[in-house]
Amino acid sequence: MLGAALCASPAVANGQPLPAPATPTPTPAPSPDQAPEATDPPAGTPTAGEPATDPAAGTGSVGTPGAPTPAPVVQELPKKDAAAAPEKVPESGFFFGSVGRAVAAMDAELGPGRDADIVLRGSRLDESTFIQMDLERQDYWESTGATTRVAVRLVVDAPTLHYNNARPWNINMSVRNAFVEERDLGVKGLSVWMGSRLYRGDNSELLDFWPLDWLNTLGGGVRYDLPTKRTYFAAHAGINRPLTPYFLQTVERPSALNQPGTTNVNILDRQRLITSFKASHTVPVGEKGGVKGILYGELHKLPSGRRETAEAGVYEDLPRDSGYVVGAQVSPFTGVNNSHLHLFLRYAGDLAAHGEFGGPSQPAPDGTASGAHELMFTMSANYETGPLGLMTSGYVRSFRNASETFDFGDLDEGIFVVRPHFYLRDWGGVAVEASYQAQRRGRVPPPPDAAAPGAAAPAGHHSASLWRFGLVPFLNAAGKGDFKRPQFRFIWLVTRRDEGAKALYTQDDVFSQRTWEHFIGLNIEWNFKASPAF
Repeated sequence: MLGAALCASPAVANGQPLPAPATPTPTPAPSPDQAPEATDPPAGTPTAGEPATDPAAGTGSVGTPGAPTPAPVVQELPKKDAAAAPEKVPESGFFFGSVGRAVAAMDAELGPGRDADIVLRGSRLDESTFIQMDLERQDYWESTGATTRVAVRLVVDAPTLHYNNARPWNINMSVRNAFVEERDLGVKGLSVWMGSRLYRGDNSELLDFWPLDWLNTLGGGVRYDLPTKRTYFAAHAGINRPLTPYFLQTVERPSALNQPGTTNVNILDRQRLITSFKASHTVPVGEKGGVKGILYGELHKLPSGRRETAEAGVYEDLPRDSGYVVGAQVSPFTGVNNSHLHLFLRYAGDLAAHGEFGGPSQPAPDGTASGAHELMFTMSANYETGPLGLMTSGYVRSFRNASETFDFGDLDEGIFVVRPHFYLRDWGGVAVEASYQAQRRGRVPPPPDAAAPGAAAPAGHHSASLWRFGLVPFLNAAGKGDFKRPQFRFIWLVTRRDEGAKALYTQDDVFSQRTWEHFIGLNIEWNFKASPAF
């Protein structure tokens, strides 16, 4: 394991190194459905059904000639006590992990390779460079039996210095994790975390997003796993304040006590509170498979506020706002070769329909996001057998904003993508990818010259779609497997847009002029987990 290989300090407990495990290592306790293994009795102990040897009678197996044969001494073999077997102590130390991709791409004209998707979540093959670095410190505390983990995640997005030579050392950087989590403190199976965390569940691999639960939050959470390890319950609460006029307005005011200069004052300054709840249960099927079911919900709360209008000294009141999310997931899996199927259903209402950072650009008449809603159904699957691997994913999404009219912000969209992998060797092969994307937006104003003189042309819906096909030879240094990383790729994607898709781009954008688009590039993607126990 990468984390173990990069362990930079000895295991500690209460500030002191843990003692080295005694040798020989204790034999693990058998599972309840497994019979204890037979063990050899100590030397000189008779086994059941064999006569005891009398040392005073010589080396024979019986006593003095003519004396009766001694009755056999039956001694029960020692049994292993599963309860007394020590549990595995979590590993302590520093661990490093990383997820990312590096992309060098161009179009058919040797221009920059760009993401050509028209839906919210498209194929990840033409995404840009992304680097995530995880540094974690994990400690097992012998005096309490608890384990703590300090997790820090730094993310760097494109462009890199080697592409644009931006100076002085400009970089698109963010801190995505900075939290501490403890497990088994006081209650076995209970874990608590606090800090800044990217908080999420299962993802849709081909579309690179988390369809049910995906929150960026500053707060804390708790989770309890039942002893069976098949069921858990989790809850969390966190706050945020995006830098948008719906949450924050900063104005200049004269300094206090007639001091020179001005001071920035937050006239509007309101935080959103987000709470989430999750229950998960897995039903075993066969030796390794099962079906996982999840119920999920969120509550969003935003206090009222006051904002200055364009006219100085004139204010408007913003009412309190709220929203909610309800969702469910069903995931059958085989337990072999990462073969699984994820089905997600998510409905978000009012303020929550705009996501954890969003606010209504087109509010309801009362100034809130009341009436906005988003409904999304997503599926994601992987199946591997022999030299073939098959990944597929897709979703349909319907969004309506809070305004009473059906406008450009209201849309229905969807995508379906399939990617079979053909392994010519365990270390490489060829993948092909095909996808279809479509969207339909609300009423779009017609161009000024579309109507007859003196008449107004009616607004209409706008539809757009595209097809994409890709050829992806790849090398897997870690061996055969659709999820094995690192993976080296050569990518050639061909996109065909219809007129509606070209119209989504502004004038003079080359995407508004091209029916056919090419993306040709080199792509390396890696994924190494940091912590070995969490």
